[in-house]
Amino acid sequence: MKLVAGNSNRALAEAIAAHLSTPLTRCVVRRFADMEVFVEIQENVRGEDVFILQSTSFPANDNLMELLILLDALKRASARRVTAVIPYYGYARQDRKPGPRTPISAKLVANLITHAGADRVMTLDLHAGQIQGFFDIPTDNLFAAPVMVRDIKERFDTSKLMVVSPDVGGVVRARGLAKRIDAPLAIVDKRRERPGESEVMNIIGDVQGRACILVDDIVDSGGTLCNAAAALMQKGATSVHAYITHGVLSGGAVARISASQINELVITDSIQATEAVRVSHNIRVLSIAPLMGEAMRRTATEESVSSLFD
Repeated sequence: MKLVAGNSNRALAEAIAAHLSTPLTRCVVRRFADMEVFVEIQENVRGEDVFILQSTSFPANDNLMELLILLDALKRASARRVTAVIPYYGYARQDRKPGPRTPISAKLVANLITHAGADRVMTLDLHAGQIQGFFDIPTDNLFAAPVMVRDIKERFDTSKLMVVSPDVGGVVRARGLAKRIDAPLAIVDKRRERPGESEVMNIIGDVQGRACILVDDIVDSGGTLCNAAAALMQKGATSVHAYITHGVLSGGAVARISASQINELVITDSIQATEAVRVSHNIRVLSIAPLMGEAMRRTATEESVSSLFD
């Protein structure tokens, strides 16, 4: 078993390597003067089971290109099997045609990864579960819910919690977490006027006197979360915490969340935290290294991965 890391999330790769007691394979991933990506694997990988650790987060195109070239380098080096471990799968929000003459970029990226030489893919909390079907190779979509549930149970009195989906599309995800902690479910009904902006319209469910846990897969601009938190507090919630898998946090999202009524935003390290995230007073990062590492170990030893989430 060999672990190869790109540049997108070196800290997570090192944490996974430590969990597996397996050093990262020596490799060089650098840029030429014109920003072309150059890769050189500096250890023998012939006949090995290799896992590439690379999120396709910001800068998405650079990190995606690194992943594709790493795949090509390993296949040409005669690796027996190459698994692309992509904690955050970029372009996942482009999983369908929202209008005429628009692409389905999530499918295009799946094709690129497959044709570059991946034998299987492992990712975390896909924005849309059907993206697994975009790949013609085995694909494992892991869930951060067990990590979040453990943290919630350690920090809250679950008898006073209310799990809240920030939109109708996230109800299945929120219901799954609510079931794990035996808490009721509420839904924020919102109308999005244009991309990146949202207006909260109504709260479905009684949140009076409840500590609310907002659950979603991606926080980008933070507008939806902040509006939802304000609406929940207006309806009598005692506090609002948010548990989100992927902290994209683009633009002024960190400042927006810091100034909002969200008591704490909890994200995973599927995307490497920026300095602004690290110093924020109300953003905390949970590590998914043990979860990802155990799934990789089970894949290498041909054990069940789904039993991790039973």
